[in-house]
Amino acid sequence: MLQLRSTSPEATRNIAAALAGCSRAGDVIVLAGEMGAGKTAFAQGFGVALGVVDPITSPTFNLVHSHPAGRLTVHHADLYRLATNHEVADLALAELAEADGVVLVEWGDVVASSLGEHLMVHLRADADDELARDVQVSAVGRTWAVRWQKIERDLAGFAC
Repeated sequence: MLQLRSTSPEATRNIAAALAGCSRAGDVIVLAGEMGAGKTAFAQGFGVALGVVDPITSPTFNLVHSHPAGRLTVHHADLYRLATNHEVADLALAELAEADGVVLVEWGDVVASSLGEHLMVHLRADADDELARDVQVSAVGRTWAVRWQKIERDLAGFAC
């Protein structure tokens, strides 16, 4: 697990951009954290790094927004309003990722065990600094394990 520190929303977007550089088609990235922790800022930085030109906003009411980018499509899902694992299964998130892109899943931590191999990014607001975030990054599965050293190198500037 990596322990990172973001000092601003821009730094959160930069962390996401570094992870975007390590991503490939079929990846699932789970974004966890309380309301306002920076999940959408992370998604914005991730998308911009891959070439998304449309604004990335929280897909709370649409559940999934798809943003075509250069080499991948960024599928941005928000599970906040879903109540059952069946509703999550109906979204076919793994199939979206495998087809042509990467899936970022906000509020996916409660169903992460059903998402297969994924990268978990947990953002936590700092009680003493409203702009700062503590960010934990951990990998589940072999597809991320083989990239872990690159992830560590690319995120070294944010390490605690």
